[in-house]
Amino acid sequence: MCEFCLKHGEGKKWYLQAKNYSDDLLSDIRRRKFIKDFMTGDEVTQGVAGLERLDKTPRSLRRLISRMISTRMKRVHYGQVVPIEDIERIFGMVNYIVRTACICRHTTLGQEKRYCYGVSLSPDGGEFVRIVQGLDKTFLGGPDALGGEVLSREQALALFREHEHEGLCHTVWTFRTPFIGGICNCDRADCLAMRCTVTHGISVMFRAEYVAEVDPDVCVGCRQCMRVCQFGAMAYSPSNGKVAIDQRWCYGCGICRSACQKNAIRLRERAQVPAAAHRW
Repeated sequence: MCEFCLKHGEGKKWYLQAKNYSDDLLSDIRRRKFIKDFMTGDEVTQGVAGLERLDKTPRSLRRLISRMISTRMKRVHYGQVVPIEDIERIFGMVNYIVRTACICRHTTLGQEKRYCYGVSLSPDGGEFVRIVQGLDKTFLGGPDALGGEVLSREQALALFREHEHEGLCHTVWTFRTPFIGGICNCDRADCLAMRCTVTHGISVMFRAEYVAEVDPDVCVGCRQCMRVCQFGAMAYSPSNGKVAIDQRWCYGCGICRSACQKNAIRLRERAQVPAAAHRW
């Protein structure tokens, strides 16, 4: 299991622990300030600029800076890839789900794309929503945003299944760890977190607690799964006409399953796969 499961989940999946969504954690003044600062979008804008500067830094210094960034992000805003089965478990646990605009897409595309979801144990959204609503002229509350759409569990899950068919990867996010306030749907082209972790090697999110595997007896080699893999973990063998997954690089998102019409792909617990058990 990832280190957050040990630190914040008592050896179980940390994002399935109700205490990590609790309003009690929002009594922390530092956490409230971080949420307010984050919702302005300034941190994302600075992050994009920082990546561009880091690419020009000598390799040895870049590795040191990358480790420092990852260490800080684990304290303040870190994520984990989560498959649809665990998204459904989260939605069954929380009592409030709101769909909002994605700050990353607003920064990278200059457009409002509604791929982010706020969650709370409180039926009215609790203190987290009140903090966001109290912001004046921020990205999420400003005149150019459409505001939040409060959804039922069924509506939210249906939207997440649509996101899967778009090839988007589900992720949970902390606002000063271990408080979880948001779930996003990420891709390498537009999401800063995915670009940091996968493209630039600066880890700001864990792999999932799972890895994918292909049943070669069922796979017909259509390669539709490769089209949606965000992590470059899949390869096609012309010799046998099958797709294989390099489990060392698989993030366990399960999105490849949504593209497989033969149901040839399944998820396994990461701990049961020696090649991937200690890769987070």
